[in-house]
Amino acid sequence: MNEALELFEGERRRLEELHGPAPYGDSSAGSPMQTMHGIGELSRGVQDTLKYLALGAGYISFGLDRRADHAVSMARRKPVGVPSGVDRMARPLGEATVRGLEMIRDLDAFFTDDIGLAVDVALSAPEATYPPSDWSVYHRKGPS
Repeated sequence: MNEALELFEGERRRLEELHGPAPYGDSSAGSPMQTMHGIGELSRGVQDTLKYLALGAGYISFGLDRRADHAVSMARRKPVGVPSGVDRMARPLGEATVRGLEMIRDLDAFFTDDIGLAVDVALSAPEATYPPSDWSVYHRKGPS
């Protein structure tokens, strides 16, 4: 997870150089604004996973089993941004983003949700899919 975080943070810095830290204006799927939002979601989601893993280890070392169980169960949730952050990002995805997502996919057994499938679908999307250009269709169909 730490390696994936380093990759996402490197990608965030690269995209910041390209678009600026907080591009504003066009909020369509794949826009610089949505791409920066997406990589931020990926980074924060992995940071949260790592935070809960560290808390769980700390609680275990102090014999606080109930707190440890809660922290570990929080760590095992699908990180925010997988796939929602990726769905916002312009294609082609950067190499670091793809490698980070593949690392997370390889940890599928750790997470309680089917993260492997979510990553595969996000990686195979030929273009950004969120936010939708037509919200009425989105609401009828439901989020993917």
